[in-house]
Amino acid sequence: MGVKVKRVYEHPDPADGYRILVDRVWPRGVGRERAAVDLWLREAGPSTELRTWFGHDPERFEEFERRYRAELDGSEPLKELKDAVGQNRTVTLVYSAKDEEHNQAVVLKKLLEQPPEPLPGRRR
Repeated sequence: MGVKVKRVYEHPDPADGYRILVDRVWPRGVGRERAAVDLWLREAGPSTELRTWFGHDPERFEEFERRYRAELDGSEPLKELKDAVGQNRTVTLVYSAKDEEHNQAVVLKKLLEQPPEPLPGRRR
């Protein structure tokens, strides 16, 4: 169980579990059968403006992550991803970027693996 990330161009594997495509745009040259995703959650991808600004420049990744987290904060797609992860199954976030270290799936994985924030006024 847990959260994994994988390029859509890699072969799907049963160990991937529930596969969620987290790109706003469908990956070039990949048919639906080959992608083998259970869900395309396009709204989980970064906005067109943010994606264009980032341009997959590793030097901009830290700021991209900050802006992307702000876009996701309290969003329905993030809630949907958290629900999928909360069902005690493996979830693989599928993406199309060439850079395996600097992309939205990496940011989402970190977000989904963070422990939940304690409720205000409550102690752990």
